[in-house]
Amino acid sequence: MRHTVTDSSMRPFSQSLPMALLQAREATMRSFRPLLIKHGVTEQQWRVLRALAASGEHGLEVRDLASATFLLGPSLSRILANLETRSLIRRLAVANDQRRALIELSAEGVKLVNQIGPESEARYREIEATLGDKKYQKLLVLLTDLAALEFGDEDGS
Repeated sequence: MRHTVTDSSMRPFSQSLPMALLQAREATMRSFRPLLIKHGVTEQQWRVLRALAASGEHGLEVRDLASATFLLGPSLSRILANLETRSLIRRLAVANDQRRALIELSAEGVKLVNQIGPESEARYREIEATLGDKKYQKLLVLLTDLAALEFGDEDGS
């Protein structure tokens, strides 16, 4: 026997914002994945490298890196271990607290980001050209506005 949901107060699945965001993310990443694969980095590794590159010469503490990249601690730890093994990052102890670490790009990490960067920007230009500058800029503003909204605790309260 099939069971059917009869709550007509729910919006149609095709209008689900989380699903639309996931579909848009997947469409976007289809453009970037081949580039990342070509350079031997995963999407998450690239997020870390990109965040470190954006931090300038000062690097980031692990907690700040986790926040910037939306990666959970255990995943970030594995990613950092991999990037450190590949000599793409360096871990430095924070001077006044040996329990904390500052993460920065190594010379090899900078070299890799500089190799990927121009190709990544070319993909951004393709997306922007397809959408048009006004739509692209509006999309960024809307996504930033959406990300800034506060809906309550993660447990739904």
